[in-house]
Amino acid sequence: MLRESHTRSARHRRGAMMVLIAICLPIIIIIAAFAIDVAWMQLSRTELRTATDSAARAGAKELSLKQDEDAARTKAQAAAARNLVAGDPLLLADADVEIGKSVQVGSGRFEFTPGVAKPNAVRIHGKRTSGSKSGPVDMLFSGVLGVDEFEPAKTATSTQLDRDICLVVDRSGSMMWTLKGGSHYPKGTKACDPPDPTRSRWGALASAVEIFLQELVATDQEEQVALVSYSSNTRECGNRYRISQINADLGTDLDTIRTEMGKISSKPVKGSTSISAGIDDGIDVLTGKRARPFAARTMVVLTDGIHNLGPEPILSAREAAKKDIMIYTITFSDDADIARMKAVAEATGGKHFHANNPDELIAAFKEIAVTLPVLITE
Repeated sequence: MLRESHTRSARHRRGAMMVLIAICLPIIIIIAAFAIDVAWMQLSRTELRTATDSAARAGAKELSLKQDEDAARTKAQAAAARNLVAGDPLLLADADVEIGKSVQVGSGRFEFTPGVAKPNAVRIHGKRTSGSKSGPVDMLFSGVLGVDEFEPAKTATSTQLDRDICLVVDRSGSMMWTLKGGSHYPKGTKACDPPDPTRSRWGALASAVEIFLQELVATDQEEQVALVSYSSNTRECGNRYRISQINADLGTDLDTIRTEMGKISSKPVKGSTSISAGIDDGIDVLTGKRARPFAARTMVVLTDGIHNLGPEPILSAREAAKKDIMIYTITFSDDADIARMKAVAEATGGKHFHANNPDELIAAFKEIAVTLPVLITE
């Protein structure tokens, strides 16, 4: 009798557990479905933010390079489509891409105005809504929660920044030599003559700098430009040369740069090649009293030869990187140390260019002039 009582009690408990499981299982399924859908929604938002930011950056960079609103819009749409949101490409309508002007109105805050003259920013409205080209995001467990769709939306604005630029140029003795390489002065010129304006490396540089300044005038941003030149401490041809010199501090009057380049061009350039000394002076300029706190800091370092005096330039480049200075490097002639100058640029997130002739040198300066830095400001 006792055994039968225990058996009936065990069966009763098992029956009660089955009832409890039957009651709880749907709740567990609903909670699990809710958790999965919440994670799906968060993932979709994150992917949409990434796609929207990417489109804004691409559009702003294209606006900088091409100075063309249609080209910027097309580039932004293409960049968005390369990014998946909930498994589908983000498609942007023309109205989702606004071109306008972004102006800093407070500490760290920018205000965007669409459809104005001289635009400097691209604003993207990234949407996965019922009215968007990509449509809403389907929920994974719509049957369980009774919600079929999720409609996230994000906005991002990418703004071209004003720049403070320091040109750091090589005025060592090899800049007097011919364009094709080797230690030869242009025919008919002597060691103590001013550099030949058309047949010497310095002459090619002077022409490229002039084109660079002209390109800056054509951009919508306001740049401040400084000039630093470097070689070594020496006395030659009746002239005294310093290892590095700040020829012109930052300013918006580009004629000051032209005047200083003319002064250097009026006498022979001489000495060894201390690239690090030039970069160090460039850092001082871009962090000095005339530097603007919200302007992007850019240094352009040119050499035609091999660093042969002072600390390694990469050490100076690392110091520049700590101060948010981006360095573009240009090597000119077959005698230049391309690998070293590539490393200098890469240490700051910049880009290296190599020019074999005056046309390629001008092209490098042109590209740097129109490649404006961009910042996500919304």
